[in-house]
Amino acid sequence: MTELSTPEAPPVVEVAPRPTPDLDVSVIVPVLTVDAKVLEVYRALSAELERLGKSHDFIFVFDGHRGPAWKEAEALVAEHPGHVQAIAFQQSFGESACLATGLEHARGRVIVTSPQYVQVDPREIESLLVAIDEGADFVAPWRSPRVDPMLNRVQSASFNLLMRRIVGAPFHDLNCYFRAVRREVLEEFAIYGDQYRFLPVTAHRQGYRVVEVKVRHLQEWGGTGFFGVGVYVRRLLDVLGVVFLTHFTHKPLRFFGTLGALFATIGGGICGVLVLQKLFMEEAGLYNRPIFLIGMLLFMLGVQVIGFGLVGEIIIYTNARSLRQYRIERIYERSGPAEDEAHGGA
Repeated sequence: MTELSTPEAPPVVEVAPRPTPDLDVSVIVPVLTVDAKVLEVYRALSAELERLGKSHDFIFVFDGHRGPAWKEAEALVAEHPGHVQAIAFQQSFGESACLATGLEHARGRVIVTSPQYVQVDPREIESLLVAIDEGADFVAPWRSPRVDPMLNRVQSASFNLLMRRIVGAPFHDLNCYFRAVRREVLEEFAIYGDQYRFLPVTAHRQGYRVVEVKVRHLQEWGGTGFFGVGVYVRRLLDVLGVVFLTHFTHKPLRFFGTLGALFATIGGGICGVLVLQKLFMEEAGLYNRPIFLIGMLLFMLGVQVIGFGLVGEIIIYTNARSLRQYRIERIYERSGPAEDEAHGGA
């Protein structure tokens, strides 16, 4: 009699739990180029945190790049075991992915994000942490005065002015990533794509207390002059995406309905005028007038866009119980007379 062999069970893969926040500050540094100043950033910020008496760790996340910066990070990890981590991606995934990965390995109750070079006076980290201690959930920097070329300053100011006018968020320097955030705030967000830049706006719209602090600007990396057309197109798409996510996530019909009604009205108006001309003014037939086809296409496009909004409303309605667009800061409550008597009076 042949004994049947029992199929082997699949191996159990243990997933490391997220570290318990047992430090004051975790500094996350996305490393985006091979010439990043890893050692300079570590020495500058670590010295200030030690001066302030804050327990801390550093997480350097390499976005698909190695080179001399990786060698510096390896030396820091060997010199400060348990205090410095270096994480490397196989290819580039962007700053949002770096922040999300760094957050998974951070042990600090406050997360400080830093560029890959000393962009802002390291002593300004004290201003950020003081604002957190005073009750802020998110501290956004405002480099003032700026030291980069005038053309870059004009472009940056124009972008931030556009964001303030369209989104309604009172920020002057969304391009500076030297920020301090309570850990639980970042854990509430899905950080992806280019949302890294707009985290202060997202936090502000979610009801968190976001404070802007002026910081001393030391230096700026990057080219001078106008960027390529693709950069401006991406920035415009980013702005549109933020507008939609901050204003219409729970009300998609308002966005798609307005857009669809605009298209349908233009298309219907064009078709209506042409039909009236045909009926009462003996104009040429509609079949050989391209503008009539354009009007029909606009009208049909408008109806379809409105349909997208209706589908979105149905999705929101069916998931309404699990959605919450408000945040409770604190609850004040006092027990009633019956409870006071049960506990022996007030």
